[in-house]
Amino acid sequence: MESMKTNQVWGSVDLPLGQRFIGNKWILKIKHKVDGLIEHYKARLVAKSYTQEEGIDYKDTFSPLVRITLVRLILAIVAHMDFELYQMDVKTVFFNE
Repeated sequence: MESMKTNQVWGSVDLPLGQRFIGNKWILKIKHKVDGLIEHYKARLVAKSYTQEEGIDYKDTFSPLVRITLVRLILAIVAHMDFELYQMDVKTVFFNE
């Protein structure tokens, strides 16, 4: 929440006429270490997209997943061209349209 507040992720706006709200839900999880102690808490806010209707609430759908064949292709190109490959974890991602 603090990260989203700091980065000004959202703001309050009026709902356009003829449109409806799409609900959301907090997903809360506790991650445990192997010995059972709490490692950290995770929280994410997700949209209840199952309430949407195609052509009314959305036109396109997108998925943040990648096919394993693409990962293998990239790794093969990196190995063949003797490039360096870096991996990073992104804690907070912001999309702008």
